[in-house]
Amino acid sequence: MFSVTILGNNSAVPAFDRHPTSQVVTLDGQNFLVDCGEGTQIQLINYKIRRSRISHIFISHLHGDHYFGLIGLLNTLGLLSHQQELHVFGPAPLKEIIELQLKVADTQLCFPLHLHTITGPATLVDTDKLTVKCFRTNHRIECYGFSFTEKKKARSLLPEQARAYEIPQSFYDRLKNGEDYTRKDGTLVKNEWVTAPAEPGRRYAFCADTRYDESLIPHIKGFDMIYHETTYLDNLRDRAEARFHSTSKQAAAIAVKAGVKKLLIGHFSSKYDTLEEFEQEAREVFPDTSLAIEGVCYEI
Repeated sequence: MFSVTILGNNSAVPAFDRHPTSQVVTLDGQNFLVDCGEGTQIQLINYKIRRSRISHIFISHLHGDHYFGLIGLLNTLGLLSHQQELHVFGPAPLKEIIELQLKVADTQLCFPLHLHTITGPATLVDTDKLTVKCFRTNHRIECYGFSFTEKKKARSLLPEQARAYEIPQSFYDRLKNGEDYTRKDGTLVKNEWVTAPAEPGRRYAFCADTRYDESLIPHIKGFDMIYHETTYLDNLRDRAEARFHSTSKQAAAIAVKAGVKKLLIGHFSSKYDTLEEFEQEAREVFPDTSLAIEGVCYEI
C-alpha cells in the first residue's frame, strides 16, 4: 500500500488537541517520516506505527514545530537498541544541531545515523520502488517540499496469449519487464501481444510551509495527491502573505493549476478551534479537498 498517515496538522503552537507537523509516508511496509514536530514519537505510539520501520526522515525546515521532536525520537530509538540504519535529510544547520545535542548528552547511538544536508533541489532517495526528491518552497527561512514517486510497476502478463504463442513460463518474468520473445522457429513475439501496460507509479507531494507560489507547480504537476498548508482562512490572506504562509483558497488554487487529483490541507493556525470552514472554502475552488486529520491514513 502507498499511503500517508497524519501525525500532526497544527501550526507552531499546539492547541485543541492538535499537534505540530509530522506525517508518515508508507510504501510496502517501509515508513518515511516527513517532519518531526514536538510529540511525534507519542503520535507514532498512539497510531500504532512501528518506529523500527522508519528508514528515512525528511525535515523541511528549521522552525521548531517541524523538528523539535527529532532528537527525542533518535534518543528513544537508541534506548530501544534499534539496529537499522537511519537516514535524516534537512537543511545544513540540522546536522550541527543534532551532533551537538548528542554530544552534550554524551549519547552513543547503537545504530548507524546518516545526516544528509539538503542544499537545493535534488533527488534524495532512489530505490527500486521509490524516488524521493526535494524542491524549494517560499518560506521565511530555507524550506523544502518533498515528492514521493512510486516506480513504474512491471507489465501485466496475459497468460492465455502467452500460452497461445507457446512461451515457456520460465520467460514470464522477462515478459513483465518488457522483453520480446523469439520462438524456436525464429518468429518474434512482440511484448505488447502478450502483456498489458502497467499502471503508472503513484505520486505524492508534501509542500511544506510556503506562501502562495506558482513556482511549486512544475514539481507537483499531475500528482495523485498533494499536501499543502492552509494556515489561515482566506479572509486573512494579507496576514498569510506577511508571514510566508497560505490560505485555504490559495492551496486549492495551486491544486487546480497543478492538475492534481486530491488535495490534503493542514498546518492550521491555533487561532481556529474548528476546521470545517477550511474544507468548505477550499472545496469552492478544488472540490476533491480533505482536511488532514490526525490519525487518518490516506491512500495515495
